[in-house]
Amino acid sequence: MSSEHLDLETRDKPDYAQYIVCAVMVAVGSFLVYDGLSMPGGYAEVDPVGPRLFPVFIGASLLVMAVVLAVAIPRGLNGEADAGEDIDPDMPSDWRTVALLVGLFVLLIALVEPLGWTVASALFFGGSATVLGSKHYVRNVAIGVFLGIASFYAFYSGLGIPLPAGILDGIL
Repeated sequence: MSSEHLDLETRDKPDYAQYIVCAVMVAVGSFLVYDGLSMPGGYAEVDPVGPRLFPVFIGASLLVMAVVLAVAIPRGLNGEADAGEDIDPDMPSDWRTVALLVGLFVLLIALVEPLGWTVASALFFGGSATVLGSKHYVRNVAIGVFLGIASFYAFYSGLGIPLPAGILDGIL
């Protein structure tokens, strides 16, 4: 196949509904850039990067990708079909799993102050693995505890952002 033939295969009638995706990307990207730039300075005195870098970088990346998509839409360039996906599009959505994950997230928000980040996130990570189908309950909890402790110290020591210690205050 020549490259000219491949170009013709990927060009279809423009899907103008994708401009909604562009608008959402611009809105989220603009918010992240604004929020990142208006954020107070770093929490750690020796932190050369600070907490502003990531929201500004992600927001700017979203803005660039929105422009690229906006240019590609009128040209009729569409992505490749999901031939490699291992899903059945005729199957109904699994709303029970979605509801359980949302419930775990709400529980995390409610428990992070009284129990602390480490305990609440360990319950969240282990519970999420279980809800998503893992039958290794002890391993789910062990990995949840590891992720809770690792993320606590990554934020506290690595970024200088204190997370609530809760019931483990004085131990962590």
